Amino acid sequence: MSEPVPNLRDLGGLPTEDGASTAYGVLLRSAVPSADDAGPDGVRWPPSLVLDLRSRAESGPTHPLAAAGATVRQISLLEALRPDGAQSADPQVVARMATGGLQALYLGMLEVARAELAQVAREVAAHDGPTLLHCAAGKDRTGVAVAMILRTAGVSRDAVVKDYLATGASMDAVLRRLQISAPIDSVRQPPASYLAIPQDAIDAVLDVWDSHPGGTAGWLYDAGAEAAVVDGLRDRLVG
Repeated sequence: MSEPVPNLRDLGGLPTEDGASTAYGVLLRSAVPSADDAGPDGVRWPPSLVLDLRSRAESGPTHPLAAAGATVRQISLLEALRPDGAQSADPQVVARMATGGLQALYLGMLEVARAELAQVAREVAAHDGPTLLHCAAGKDRTGVAVAMILRTAGVSRDAVVKDYLATGASMDAVLRRLQISAPIDSVRQPPASYLAIPQDAIDAVLDVWDSHPGGTAGWLYDAGAEAAVVDGLRDRLVG
């Protein structure tokens, strides 16, 4: 019998700052899926678009949902941490990301993966159908990317933080899934502290966006996203 993807949730029903709420069946997040997983009730599975935020080396040649008809786009957000990664970054930023805990990892992601985060936003805004964002655990890379999309769409900061923290209830299932999935680096395993879900880490990211001229949308513009992308995210998620 199929089981749900670990850490899978539909991001519908979240409150926006102007009193609306996000639509169901538009944006989903999860840990890495397998071909045998079941989706949430009432939502097409697999979703028509899957954004895999892992590296090519981490994910392997074939995505498990591709054979079932999903369009898969790979947009790696942590290439800078790989010795052979394509992203270029200040070595000091990379060192902080690798050793400074999750807050440093997230803040570094905003520096080294600005263009990739803009591309994530572009893909979600342009797709007319359910979209799944995932990485390995569905916690860190997915957490930052989802927070960016939700805040751009006008979801309240408190609701974004609550969604980030909701991964805590799924960590046992996530860890079981990761035991059978290829790690980012088979030699250098991440420290145990990276399994945490610290609110201060996502708060630090939200502080960057909230203090930016124009908020998260302004940050996205500066990262290369077009005005149509910001409008598209709001239309897709809220209507």
